[in-house]
Amino acid sequence: MSNEQLTIIVPIYNESENIQRLKDALSQYFQKASVAVKALFVNDGSSDGSLEKLKSICKNSHCFDYISFTQNKGLSAAIKAGFDHVNSSLTGYIDADLQTDPEDFELLLEYIDDYDLVTGNRNHSRKDSFTKNMSSKIANGIRRAFTHDGMDDTGCPLKIIKTEYAKRIPMFKGLHRFLTAMIMLQNGKVKQVDIQNYPRLAGQSKFGLWNRLLGPLLDCFVYLWMKKKYINYQIQEKS
Repeated sequence: MSNEQLTIIVPIYNESENIQRLKDALSQYFQKASVAVKALFVNDGSSDGSLEKLKSICKNSHCFDYISFTQNKGLSAAIKAGFDHVNSSLTGYIDADLQTDPEDFELLLEYIDDYDLVTGNRNHSRKDSFTKNMSSKIANGIRRAFTHDGMDDTGCPLKIIKTEYAKRIPMFKGLHRFLTAMIMLQNGKVKQVDIQNYPRLAGQSKFGLWNRLLGPLLDCFVYLWMKKKYINYQIQEKS
């Protein structure tokens, strides 16, 4: 993947019903993209046949690669594993449910030269239930109060990060909720861009009220501890 400018990480956990749609949507975007792009599927211990479908896709196309966990480890672990395995200069992230459109990566790419992370903002076009929308709004408010990152939709599953910054993000459960804040801890510049949001057409959401509200609140205290202990450095010279 070293020749690609953008590698899109796609965490997969029991998304068998979405995988063909996902492959088609990504393939369509690859043909239009303004940069060279590949996708890296991260199979998070799926038990519904997702892995077999991913193997078939990757076997028949050089635009797709995959890595697979031995067991389910969660979204944060899947994203971190993706960061660890990417070699392109830019790293993208999108969820497998296609509630965001891969073609909207083009909106983010317009700003990536001047920023170190560009993230989507779905709030103007959310197509989720009232309960999901409200819980997400509350969770975003809680995170914003703790991190002061200025983001309206920190959990948006459409992001582009300069890979050198992504690789310096430490591993911890809940990191997917703090990607913007973790770039800011590195003195990186961040920006949000309005994107479209679509209803989930297949498969089941992996998040409910418990892990949309209580989980993020607990993770905020972990973030505060990490912020206090975080070591940031810059190399001035080397031989």
